[in-house]
Amino acid sequence: MGQISFEIKARCHDPARVRKVLRSRNAVYKGLDHQIDTYFRIPFGRLKLREGNIENALIYYNRTDQKSSKKCDSVLAAYKNGAAVKKVLIPSLGVLTVVDKKREIFFIKNTKFHIDRVRKLGRFVEIEVFGPGGTTGEAKLRKQCEAYRRLLGIKREDLLADSYSDQLLNMVRRPA
Repeated sequence: MGQISFEIKARCHDPARVRKVLRSRNAVYKGLDHQIDTYFRIPFGRLKLREGNIENALIYYNRTDQKSSKKCDSVLAAYKNGAAVKKVLIPSLGVLTVVDKKREIFFIKNTKFHIDRVRKLGRFVEIEVFGPGGTTGEAKLRKQCEAYRRLLGIKREDLLADSYSDQLLNMVRRPA
């Protein structure tokens, strides 16, 4: 069985508080990454090309849109030349949308935390807990994700079901 993750995304009203809590737990700070995520048109799931100063990867993922910790199945491929990858993907699939964000990246053991500032959308916090699959593993990962949600003081009403790409697309679709 491969590795899976459980994750949450929420509005972040107090990034300084989140940083303080993470530091109090000796989180390892990896840096501030300016990421441009180009999402491509595919029949199901999501495919994005992430271009950053820390993280660079072609990422396919599929998950349910729900306002709680959700299982995410993903495949990630690192690359060296994003421009070349784009030259293949843009004409073959077409661009769905582009997400421009500044992301602070922290780690505590098998958990990755993001404090994001997304252009046009605002501030967010994400928690991604990674581990082995299987029923026992999934229950443990979900429980760990929820424990970190409570630790960071993330309220249920601030949880988001959808991705940044969905939020941007919904902004475009809304009538003026």
